[in-house]
Amino acid sequence: MNLHNLRNRLLISMLLGVLVYAGLLAYGDFSDVAHSLEDFRWELMPLVLLVTCGNYGLRFVKWEYYLRQIGVRGLSRMNSFLVFFSGLGMTVTPGKVGEWLKSYLLREVHGTPVTRSAPILLAERLTDSLALLIIASAGVVVFGPEWWWVVAVIAVGSAVAIGVARHRGVAHALLRVAGRLPLVRRFVPHLDELYESTYVLMKPSTVAWMTALSVGSWFFEVIAFYLTLIGLGLDGSADTLLKAAFILPIATLAAAILLTPGGLGVAEGSIATLSQSLLDLSESAATVGTLIIRIATLWFGVVVGLAAFGVLTRRMARQGRPLHVEPEAALAGGPDAAG
Repeated sequence: MNLHNLRNRLLISMLLGVLVYAGLLAYGDFSDVAHSLEDFRWELMPLVLLVTCGNYGLRFVKWEYYLRQIGVRGLSRMNSFLVFFSGLGMTVTPGKVGEWLKSYLLREVHGTPVTRSAPILLAERLTDSLALLIIASAGVVVFGPEWWWVVAVIAVGSAVAIGVARHRGVAHALLRVAGRLPLVRRFVPHLDELYESTYVLMKPSTVAWMTALSVGSWFFEVIAFYLTLIGLGLDGSADTLLKAAFILPIATLAAAILLTPGGLGVAEGSIATLSQSLLDLSESAATVGTLIIRIATLWFGVVVGLAAFGVLTRRMARQGRPLHVEPEAALAGGPDAAG
């Protein structure tokens, strides 16, 4: 897949997003949704977006820390910033392309092998999932015991991932089995490097510290949702905050488990349904709240990411290193692949 195909995937996801939100508007009834939009306190929207930026800022701190852990040196802060935020622009693409675009761009900008940086993506998802579980845990007990299956799946999956990554014998055995698969065979020479980075990033102390940082970053998004609810007319009580801290993480985790691009459909449906159930919102108000928080926490990031990607491509073009290599070729060829 080349960068042209990447753009095509992004367009497909945007069309999917249009269909999802059209269905959501129909669910809330167009006329009622229009009234709820008029009643929303739009003066809070800049604050919602600003709070969301706090999440991105802390996630960038994580990215920088992980780069140091795997031995990346000499990468300018600006290039690191542009690479990280470029990945946000592709989070809605099918197949989670945005999850590894950062590694491809890091290779093009700095020469870091994709197999060395790719485990950062696993570490980010793992610590994000653990952080969401921590934030939602109180709400699971109070509001949604039926959602314990989400907690159990993520908790068990995280424990298994850490255990396998830190047990060299088991990890190497799994890599040998994976190396026999046709799609993986060509990457066998690079699997050892991929595993060594994974081993470093899955050190318990590193997981613990980065999970704590993730709790802070995701709580910014909870605050953004809390402000959205206030904009819909709910009181700014601790009860509303606790419910927001349950609804958004659970919806995010459910979307992550079902692997839809950017959580499209699953996250929106979960937020709208839980908002009606726990916050006693009308269908139209729940729809508006869902639309606003998804714009703030998903599509705002996509716009910022695409802007960063545009700046990065122009920056590299001026340096005589235009982005044109196919990502798979970069992965297979390692740090000295054509480009």
